[in-house]
Amino acid sequence: MAEAADFQGTSPSPARRWLRRTGAVLAGTPLLTGLLQLPAGSPAEAAPRAASDDGSVAVSVDSLTPSAPSDGDTVTVSGTITNRGKKAVTDASVGLRVGSLLDTRSSIDTVAKNSGDVDSPVGAEIDDKYTEKFAKLTPGVSQPYTISVPADELDLGQDGVYDLSVTLTGETSDKPWEQTLGVRHTFLPWQPDDLDTKTKTTFMWPLISTVHMTAETGSDEEQTPLFHDDELAAEISPGGRLDRMVALGKDLDVTWVIDPDLLASVEAMTTRYEIPGQNADDKNVVGGHQEVAKRWLTEVQQAVADKEVVALPFGDPDLASLAHHGTSVTGSLRHLKEATDVAARTVESILHVTPSTDYAWPVEGAVDPSIIKVSTSAGADKVIVRGDTFEGGRDLTYTPTAPRPIGGGTTAVVADARLSTVFDGDMTRASASTQAVQRFLAQSLTLALQTDRPRSVVVAPQRTPSAAQAQTMAEAIGALQDGTWSQPQGLTAAAKSKPDPDAGTEVPPASAYPKSLRKQELPRSAFEQIARTQDKLDRFKVILSDQSRVVTPFGRALNRGMAASWRGRPAEAAIYRSGVETYLDTLSGQVRLIEKSETKLSGRSATIPVTVQNNLVQGVEHLVLRLSSTNPTRLQIDGNAYEEQPVAVSGGHSQSVKFTTNANANGRATVIAQLYTQDGRPYGQPVTFDVKVTEITATVMLVIGGGVLLLVLAGFRMYTQRKRAAARQAEEREQEYEADADADAKNPEASGRRPTQQSAPDTREDTPEQPSDPAPDTAPESADPSGTGERVDR
Repeated sequence: MAEAADFQGTSPSPARRWLRRTGAVLAGTPLLTGLLQLPAGSPAEAAPRAASDDGSVAVSVDSLTPSAPSDGDTVTVSGTITNRGKKAVTDASVGLRVGSLLDTRSSIDTVAKNSGDVDSPVGAEIDDKYTEKFAKLTPGVSQPYTISVPADELDLGQDGVYDLSVTLTGETSDKPWEQTLGVRHTFLPWQPDDLDTKTKTTFMWPLISTVHMTAETGSDEEQTPLFHDDELAAEISPGGRLDRMVALGKDLDVTWVIDPDLLASVEAMTTRYEIPGQNADDKNVVGGHQEVAKRWLTEVQQAVADKEVVALPFGDPDLASLAHHGTSVTGSLRHLKEATDVAARTVESILHVTPSTDYAWPVEGAVDPSIIKVSTSAGADKVIVRGDTFEGGRDLTYTPTAPRPIGGGTTAVVADARLSTVFDGDMTRASASTQAVQRFLAQSLTLALQTDRPRSVVVAPQRTPSAAQAQTMAEAIGALQDGTWSQPQGLTAAAKSKPDPDAGTEVPPASAYPKSLRKQELPRSAFEQIARTQDKLDRFKVILSDQSRVVTPFGRALNRGMAASWRGRPAEAAIYRSGVETYLDTLSGQVRLIEKSETKLSGRSATIPVTVQNNLVQGVEHLVLRLSSTNPTRLQIDGNAYEEQPVAVSGGHSQSVKFTTNANANGRATVIAQLYTQDGRPYGQPVTFDVKVTEITATVMLVIGGGVLLLVLAGFRMYTQRKRAAARQAEEREQEYEADADADAKNPEASGRRPTQQSAPDTREDTPEQPSDPAPDTAPESADPSGTGERVDR
């Protein structure tokens, strides 16, 4: 008698499907009994056994569509079969088998663990017309297969998840009988009708990367940033990991979980940025992916519009490392608070959405009391944990809802461990991706069928999914959103849903924290170095006229120094932290005192200059220069042991500060010059130099004064002597002239002149000297050396 399902366009009811399936099992019982009674050594005895657990023929399921079929759908399974044995396989046949109903989540785990085991139970093969034949399978050669079966022909009974296996049967030359040589188990969710109570599922979509920016910036007005490399450009370029995350996530109903550092780094790439040259001595190279960065940020803005966005603390700090090794180091929690405060501002300014900053997400959701305490110290009141590290509850037969009040106004949002970890591993192979999608849907449906209680389920996948993992997650979420047993929900709504009163709320003890995760944590020395760098930054920033040029890049670099992405990379993390501290030392060393050589002083008092050099591009102020004498008995600074003077130096300039010194005794005195900040903390290295004092006594002064007096008297004596000599010479010339005149008057003929023609001598000084004039009467120059202090006219 024909059933309704035999006619095209109709499908059997669940009851009829159950009856047909039960009848098939009962009909196969006599046959199974007969097989068990076959004599030993017959070929039929060896048929169920395989050459090995995984079989000599590898079977893959590369595609299963639809992932969750309904009535009237056609299920298509495709993949490859590969003969891994040394002998050819003949009369091979690939068929589908529907196994038992997997009604527990642990049974799904078991099938997934043994998905290639030919010894694991398989169901009855579907009609022979839905098989694909291969005459011969050559060793090492792969062959594709595709099998399409109407869902109604699968004889699925009640709603739930079924073990669907693809088997390869055939013969070999040494075993010439039909035998199962390969199998691949997968999962077929069957829920054609909507559930009355759907599970509300939250899928966290993480947009997180590793650390890319350094603390170093250019001296230009824009402060050109320096990146470690150009790997971030590869991630956001078309086809890159982060590009795929955005392209896939924009069409999904997910909650975006974003590290603000990623957004800030990409925004820094939209203008000018630099990366180091290939060799250590090479100059920095200008990055050229500005347009790529602009495009990616625009796509992120469009993707998160009208979506829920959760902002992690800046840099995604490792909360577990901070709790286990950082809290004993002063100032470590300060960085977590700063990272939380800057998170919302960064996301708002770049994406133009208001994110939630109420969540803390420890690595892999593993917590203990100290991690909970640190997570909430910066203002978060909800901690995302994972179910495999958190107690489920008291003898619960179902998975409880996500939120758990754990005291102190804190809620633990427990993500489902099975759903969160199913996408781990290599998803580049189509078979692995398909298996992950089917396993995710199977776990989700089985969870939904556990109880009719309304529940909220959270999925927290790995922090930095690969492009292949993101593709697999998107396929699974898309199938789930189109399914009949789940509906999407935001993370905030999930956290606010009514907790299950029977769910466990006790935070695991520290001893339960996974050892594998503890080995990857940042050590205490990492937080000590961060604290030391912060102390140097605090001393440096107070002297700057524009603190933001230094405080902002270094503050963010210190946040990055405790990022969760450093796990498993201790050497790279240490290099990064040391680079930040070294660069800060270099900057602070640009403001320094110029070295001085020995200084000589003669006298009771003198001025000593000390030069302050500022090679920064900005001015420095709020500095005090102190000059101290180590021997104030011999040498005092302005009458004291030391003197201080304020210092302010413009960028790229130097300034000399002068100090008055007083000498009390001859000898050598050591002087120390040291810069201080206004709060009295030393800045930079001191400069030490010697001052040699040669004091002038009263006796020396008397001798010098006497010498000066003698020189004055000698000069005055020389002046009067020369004046008298000049007067005597003038008088003698006058007398000679008068004598000549008298002689001419008495004997005019002898002189050749008439007396009446006498004229008075021209005594004007400007009268030119004639050749016939008598030579001046001057004494010959003495060749002897002149006397001491004597001025000699030559």
